[in-house]
Amino acid sequence: MKQAGLNFRSRRVRASRLSCLEPEGALLRHSAGFTLVELVVTLIIIGILGAFVAPRFFGTHGFEERGFHDETLSALRFAQKAAIAQRRLVCVEFPDNKTVRLRVATANPAAVCNANLAGPDGTTPYIVDATADTKYRNADVRFTAVPATITFGPLGTPNAAASISVVNLAVPVTVEAETGYVH
Repeated sequence: MKQAGLNFRSRRVRASRLSCLEPEGALLRHSAGFTLVELVVTLIIIGILGAFVAPRFFGTHGFEERGFHDETLSALRFAQKAAIAQRRLVCVEFPDNKTVRLRVATANPAAVCNANLAGPDGTTPYIVDATADTKYRNADVRFTAVPATITFGPLGTPNAAASISVVNLAVPVTVEAETGYVH
């Protein structure tokens, strides 16, 4: 029985020694926080995102080109609709590589556009402009290879097909020859 009691005591002593060490071991195994490697990797990822993604969110590069493209598209569509609604010749002029101006003939039939066309908001003449005093002044916005004039007849048909491109933007504005569809 002594033998059995001795074994029991020795187990008890060993168990009490282990129980004293358990809380420290548990703290080391289940400690809260991040390792140094995890923190360094996280900072590297944040640095890469900050270098490449943040300029796209805070910069305006690309937005001006797209806005000028969309306003040109709208001006051409408005010119076609005005020609049909007024049953007059409407001319879309490109006086330089940064301006679109709409003009209308005062009589029908006519061969030339001799008056400025009012825009949808009532301003005369209807101009889409990318010169120094406009909202596109901070961007390199201009046309490449534009026709001198696009005319829409009283039925909305253009004088010829046309394709107008804005610098730094891959999508051109196209006017279909048969229907005058602008896209």
